[in-house]
Amino acid sequence: MTAKILVVDDEPDLEALVVQKFRHKIRDGAVTFLFAHDGIEALAVLDENRDVDLVVTDINMPRMDGLSLLAKLQESEEKVSTIIVSAYGDMANIRTAMNRGAFDFLMKPIDFADLETTIERTVRHVAVSREGRRRQSAAERAHASLSRYFSPNLVEQLAGGGLAIDLAGQRREIAAIFTDIEGFTTLVEAFDTEVLTRLLNEYLEGMTDIVFQYDGTLAKIIGDALHVLFGAPADQPDHAARAVACAMKLDAFSEKLRARWRADGIMLGVTRIGVHAGPAIVGNFGGGRFFDYTAYGDTINTAARLEAVNKQLGTRICVSQSIAERVPDFRGRPVGDLMLRGKSGPLRAFEPLTPESYNDPTTSLYLAAFAKLEAGESGTIPAFAAIVGLRSEDCLASFHLKRLLNGASGTRIVMD
Repeated sequence: MTAKILVVDDEPDLEALVVQKFRHKIRDGAVTFLFAHDGIEALAVLDENRDVDLVVTDINMPRMDGLSLLAKLQESEEKVSTIIVSAYGDMANIRTAMNRGAFDFLMKPIDFADLETTIERTVRHVAVSREGRRRQSAAERAHASLSRYFSPNLVEQLAGGGLAIDLAGQRREIAAIFTDIEGFTTLVEAFDTEVLTRLLNEYLEGMTDIVFQYDGTLAKIIGDALHVLFGAPADQPDHAARAVACAMKLDAFSEKLRARWRADGIMLGVTRIGVHAGPAIVGNFGGGRFFDYTAYGDTINTAARLEAVNKQLGTRICVSQSIAERVPDFRGRPVGDLMLRGKSGPLRAFEPLTPESYNDPTTSLYLAAFAKLEAGESGTIPAFAAIVGLRSEDCLASFHLKRLLNGASGTRIVMD
């Protein structure tokens, strides 16, 4: 690396002396010198040569002295390292210069061997400082990039090197969430850009904050839809419980947001949420240049299918049995044994409930009605009809009642 040095001094013979004394280093490309005769000229040279590594400056000069030049250099973003040169009798100014940030000083008359040693030491310092700034800048860029995907806790571990992402991918036990707003495409076509931008930004910001609150990983945002992972990249033994708690909080937030926007005449659809747990391949797919931390496998596909079946069932959240079995004290209502598209066998699904909803008397009635349905007992139609009579807004009970009235039986449900 060639060190570029600016020498600022009004002595007429100094330039020739410096070139003579450093001729071998100049010839070998180890160093390049630029020259200025006062502070004003030095600032002009620096403006044209942004890659100057070091400034060697006298203090007493016309127009702008060395101390004023030093102050200007310290105000700049780069803060170029500076060596002050002055006579022994000017020690007060030298102390001032050191207090203002000068890296080192030399006494006049200049001892060129001492100058060479001081320059080498300062250039090494400059190289170390630049490497430190480069690393810090890279870490800040990494932090900003990671913050788009991971919660603040995970970002600190990842950016600090305490947690490594396997770029080649790895198989892990995870929980996956998919969310989607019903009818959002129609909403896009009905309202102007400003309203939609404000609505979508508020929605996605609130949803993302909740995901990060539970240390989830935001794998993708596609339009209004979110794909969230738990259990990757960091191990989370309670990934299923986190996923259910997160899904419930996402539902509560979206419902509150819907009510507020409805008051302004904007009918935002319900957010449908699907949750499933199991093995998946997770990692940074796309290589080092394109950071896309995501997951692949049947677990991911099933979570997406569960999000979609909410539309047919009338529910807002649908979780698999593999999720329910992993959550201690899981509270929810069995939906049925779903025959999902692309699946060879049935998948038992549940609608998770808040403690208040679970303790509601109609939940006990539903569980009793579903038990009759599962056992093939008579009286299932009156049992579900009683629930709908008490709570007409119970879409899941209405779904079962309708299918039973249409001649269906049992808990196996073929999803469209």
